[in-house]
Amino acid sequence: MYKRQFLRRTTLNLIGRLPSKGAVNDFLSDEDPNKRSLLVDRLLDSDEFAQYSTLQLSKLLRIRPRGRDVKAATTYHKWLADQVRQGDSYRELARELILASGNSREIGPANFILTTTGPREQAEFMSELFMGSRIRCANCHNHPLDRWTQDDYHGLAAIFARIKRGTVVGENPRGKVIHPVTLEPATQRLPGERFLDSSADGREQLADWLTDPANPYFAKAIVNRLWKQMMGRGLVEPVDDFRDTNPATHPELLDKLAEDFISSGYNLRHTLRVIAASDAYARSAYATKQNKDDDRFYSHAIRRPLEAEVLADAISDVLGIADRYGDTIEGTRAIALVDPTSPSRTLDVLGRCGRENSCEDSSPAVGGLSQKLHMFNGPLLNARLGPEGSRLRHLLDAGTEPAQIIEEFYFVALGRHPSAPELDHWIGRMERADDTQAFFEDWVWGLLTSRDFVTNH
Repeated sequence: MYKRQFLRRTTLNLIGRLPSKGAVNDFLSDEDPNKRSLLVDRLLDSDEFAQYSTLQLSKLLRIRPRGRDVKAATTYHKWLADQVRQGDSYRELARELILASGNSREIGPANFILTTTGPREQAEFMSELFMGSRIRCANCHNHPLDRWTQDDYHGLAAIFARIKRGTVVGENPRGKVIHPVTLEPATQRLPGERFLDSSADGREQLADWLTDPANPYFAKAIVNRLWKQMMGRGLVEPVDDFRDTNPATHPELLDKLAEDFISSGYNLRHTLRVIAASDAYARSAYATKQNKDDDRFYSHAIRRPLEAEVLADAISDVLGIADRYGDTIEGTRAIALVDPTSPSRTLDVLGRCGRENSCEDSSPAVGGLSQKLHMFNGPLLNARLGPEGSRLRHLLDAGTEPAQIIEEFYFVALGRHPSAPELDHWIGRMERADDTQAFFEDWVWGLLTSRDFVTNH
């Protein structure tokens, strides 16, 4: 049982999809004592990992069309996907984003400066993204719970004020923001460090300071997010709120992960591999009476809802009928969508993030009443349970034995066989039903709304 848990959890965490029947059979029959590490290596080297990792970073970078400019967003997304496939270092990725100039429809990273509406908002976004710090709290007054001052906030904004915003991104030497205390143009400043010469290229110095191995924020911010991706909770929560008054649950572990990440050349795959190999990651999600209330010390795996895109794809895979997203090519997976606003009632109901702001806090819709009612009664499931081409219809038309139908759906949905009591229970219920197809449509619906299916554990 536990081997299947590890396989399902790891596959969902690293490639955002359910393990295939073949993958389950191969993993369970493999007698190699190192099969878990080999599984992780295969997943990290796969095209599916590159696609799913691109989705994760797209959310982090808030890649979405500005107005109707889908071309720029597509160029940005393609550039990001290329970086992930090539395994380029996160350090170099950050530098390219901060320093990029040019036509945003042709040069992907030039869109970074256009993520927000102005230099102050860009300073807030940059600090949360690359430093894990909410410097925005120092806009109107010095941060009450952290080291950041108004000089830090407006000095960082002054760096971004000197960038021309528009389809073509470039220098804007006369750009400025006004410091609310002095009522004078703010001086460019590296937050918490030093003011910059007024004639200096602030972006260049910001990129150098931020990505220096001695920087106390950069590596910790991203390894904390990777830990959350794999474990369900950051060592620091929220992940964009590092401060002395919000310490990590395991500060030495966070330091070790950051040091190892830097030593690896800022390699995201390396840190994901390290986390997946840990004893903490390998623990069962089934809590005991003693540790059931533990939500931060990893005495058991944390069960969490599947992301909207992952859940939508999982439903399609189990039912055997793909969903359709706007005018995309038929068969396009939700995790591959470039535009997070592509028309989709399914993704709206499942609580997708539109990326206007951070996607790192669960949307109120995820797991909410709207989702539950739609899963119970809406077309998300009902319209695809038994029509021509569906998995269930194919099995019924082929005269498949009821026990085999139950085995099939348990295997593709949960990655396991039903237990003997489960199988006996469902066969008994089926035999008492008046309509076999109606029974199985209801049964599949129940399976896909179960806690074991809609969560990663």
